[in-house]
This record gives sequence, structure tokens and C-alpha cells, in this order.
Amino acid sequence: MDSISLIGTASVFTAGITIAIGSIGPALGEGRALAQALAAMAQQPDATNSITRTLFVGLAMVESTAIYCFVVSMILLFANPIWDWAIKAGG
Repeated sequence: MDSISLIGTASVFTAGITIAIGSIGPALGEGRALAQALAAMAQQPDATNSITRTLFVGLAMVESTAIYCFVVSMILLFANPIWDWAIKAGG
């Protein structure tokens, strides 16, 4: 197996792991945050506006983690600088 194939295999594997972990973690976090916010709203209906605002900010922060993982996986697959380096070094 040459170095280009090895780099390609490692990049695809790493991109898959990144997407898997980057989607499972935020999904679990968002589900937990939503459940806790609904429980808080049920116990304190007067604080619904404050809880909702804080929930949306928190969900945006958690969702940004998933977007970062997606961007990293796309860079690994389509704009990996290690491939360019290996091609220049090999040829």
C-alpha cells in the first residue's frame, strides 16, 4: 500500500469517526437540554421566557459543535493538506 492510499484510508476513517462522534454527542446534549427545559417550564411557568431564551442559546452552542465536526470531516475528505504534501514529496 503506497503512502497516498494510506493517507486516503486514514482520512476517510477519521472523517467517519468525526461525523459519528460529532453527531451523537450534540444529539444527546440537545435532547437532555430540551428535556430539562421542559421540566423547568412545567415547574415554573412564569419563567418560561427566560428558560426559552437560555435554551435557544444553549442549543445553538451545542449545534455549533456538530457543525465544526462536519467542517473538519469535509476538510479531511476534500481539502486535506497532507495529500498535497504527500503528492509533492512523492512526485
